[in-house]
Amino acid sequence: MVLCFKLLFGPTAAVFLSAVVILSCFTNAPYLQLSLTYTTGAPSHHLVVAPSAPVTPVVPKCDIFRGEWVPDPDSPAYTNETCAFIQEHQNCMFYGRPDLGFLKWRWNPHAFLRLVANRTVAFVGDSLARNHMQSLVCLLSKVASPKDVSVTGRTDPNKILRYEAYNFTIYLFWSPFLVRSSGVAGRPGVFRLHLDEPDAGWLAAAPRLDYALLSAANWFTRQSYLHRRGRLVGGVYVPLNFTTRLTASRHAHRAALRALAAAPRFRGRVVLRTLSPMSHFEGGAYNDGGDCRRTRPSGPNETAPLRGVERELYTSQLKEFRKAAEAAGGGLDVVLMDVTAAMRMRPDGHPSRYGHWPDEKRALYNDGIHWCLPGPIDVWNFVLLHLLSDH
Repeated sequence: MVLCFKLLFGPTAAVFLSAVVILSCFTNAPYLQLSLTYTTGAPSHHLVVAPSAPVTPVVPKCDIFRGEWVPDPDSPAYTNETCAFIQEHQNCMFYGRPDLGFLKWRWNPHAFLRLVANRTVAFVGDSLARNHMQSLVCLLSKVASPKDVSVTGRTDPNKILRYEAYNFTIYLFWSPFLVRSSGVAGRPGVFRLHLDEPDAGWLAAAPRLDYALLSAANWFTRQSYLHRRGRLVGGVYVPLNFTTRLTASRHAHRAALRALAAAPRFRGRVVLRTLSPMSHFEGGAYNDGGDCRRTRPSGPNETAPLRGVERELYTSQLKEFRKAAEAAGGGLDVVLMDVTAAMRMRPDGHPSRYGHWPDEKRALYNDGIHWCLPGPIDVWNFVLLHLLSDH
């Protein structure tokens, strides 16, 4: 009998995560059945099941992406004093954030290292992919620290970290659009995206990967010219002399997933992480005085539905995930890591102004995009543990 508890993702159920819950579920089922929120029909697209999962009679399933956040009074699994991999701008405790009520989650890192021994995982995306990777390294820091074996300089955003004792390697690939991109000469902050050409920087490493975590969203709001087959076909916040309804995010995700499906030596699992919220700023936009000053999670009934750009980006990710899963035919092992509902309830978890000293003269805005470390983003690695457990 699977040990079921309410989980902490979304509007209908509640749980706090512990290693006991996770490991009990792992050892009793081929895929996780957690929560007291049941569905009696086929699992929705939010319930992630490997394509090779056996067909079983319809039984109550747990949707791990639906629930609500419940505080755990125990200390966090790490602090800024025990983990050396926290990037300065997410080091909220060091820069004096006074409220620590958002640090309420537990985890047993030994389980993860045993799971990923002799394997390789890549985080592919923007600075939130880096934020996710740093969270994982920090969660593991009380057990083991990796060796930086990156072949490039310290300023290169691409990294390779290796846990020698476990033969476990982490790659970090800076690829905020997932596809080939370049800057426009003379126009800082404006890009050219080639929506049918996956970024060769990460795709070339595919044969070495057991797990590829794709996550891209925020950068698709940047000014961009969109190209396909060498031709200009659209744009984002740039002037064009023609009309287009092309969705950059959807085509970029499509290109990345198709490239992995076609990669002749890639036999790993693809994890597609959904949108991390961009709408937690209050009192203005990020560059116009907006800030994130909340000190507790939002409740299920306090979160408005997705709207505007966020809805478009999230929908595009779901659509391309479904297409890739349906087209896989047992080929591409792709699962969805749908953290959007959970993270929209955590406006309290951003660095805000606690990523630098108040008197520093720096070109930094209040940060409502990234996540404090330690902080709510650590729960992504609870989910990641589940998604990798049956592979």
